Amino acid sequence: MDVGIAGYGAYVPRHRIKVEEIAKVWGADAPAYKKGLMLREKSVPTPDQDTITLSVEAARHAVRRAGVEPRRIGAIYIGSESHPYAVKPSGTVVAEALGMTPEVHCADFEFACKAGSEGMFVALSLARAEEMDYALAIGADTSQGAPGDALEYSASAGAAAFIMGRDRLVAVCEATYSFMTDTPDFWRREHQFYPRHAGRFTGEPAYFRHTAACARGLMEKSGTRPDDFRWAVFHQPNGKFPMRVAQELGFPRAKVEEGWLCPTLGNTYSGASPLGLTAVLDVAAPGDRILMVSYGSGSGSDGFIWRVTPRIEEVRDLAPRTRAQLEDHPVYIDYGTYAKFRGKIRKPCE
Repeated sequence: MDVGIAGYGAYVPRHRIKVEEIAKVWGADAPAYKKGLMLREKSVPTPDQDTITLSVEAARHAVRRAGVEPRRIGAIYIGSESHPYAVKPSGTVVAEALGMTPEVHCADFEFACKAGSEGMFVALSLARAEEMDYALAIGADTSQGAPGDALEYSASAGAAAFIMGRDRLVAVCEATYSFMTDTPDFWRREHQFYPRHAGRFTGEPAYFRHTAACARGLMEKSGTRPDDFRWAVFHQPNGKFPMRVAQELGFPRAKVEEGWLCPTLGNTYSGASPLGLTAVLDVAAPGDRILMVSYGSGSGSDGFIWRVTPRIEEVRDLAPRTRAQLEDHPVYIDYGTYAKFRGKIRKPCE
């Protein structure tokens, strides 16, 4: 039985801040960030945008492409590092806005940057098990970076949504694989506003080990190799890491660039690799194979192999394409506006 993606959608805030603008405030070397981490700018959510509002927009695009009645979607899972409520779920609000309630299963997921792919894995499994006709998975974030920290240059905002099912498929899932260890390279404790990270430790033992091991395990499980794929999508904490891991695995740059959004978008955390997948689906041809590997600090990776179907050509223009949103009249702001939008300026009583 084929199971996979029936509909997909993305949403990217229009406001942006350039690397130079952040570096100017902190006396940092902007060219070093642009060249070393391959970053140019990042998306910035406005005060009335959060994980819930971004998720609603992306999910509406996914529903439009899937062409299914929202009440037929039996589950909603939202993975994020920045759920607006500590106790109230994000999924209930999104499900209500889409018209999915009340007969729907709902859960918010957390696993650092791979919370979105967790939701995809579970939604896919429910569809495969025939527990429901369709299930919705969303990866969304309004990422945080402490003032002056390296994360401030990349922590951005965006959302990607996928409706999983057994029919009306735009991409069939051929295989999945997960790889996880207890490697704490990035964390945020309760009541802390900004996450902390272990600097260079986030590279070799964390991102590269887990991403590469997951990709290799997935290809071994499926009997595939890099030549069998037209596209590859990896998690994008910055612009440099996915390109390096692709090279180590034997994927040429041309297979990675279409889903390589970080230089302009920044790191959307839970939405990073899912957003990259939406960008690839926007241009992929029927029969193309896509390797997707997420990464979440703590640490773990989820891997998927997707095979694009002919239906993709019927539906992709029913909603805005991902790269088109990046290029659609971006509004550039200064650091003061950015700080106000992101709540970085706080009164003593707050």
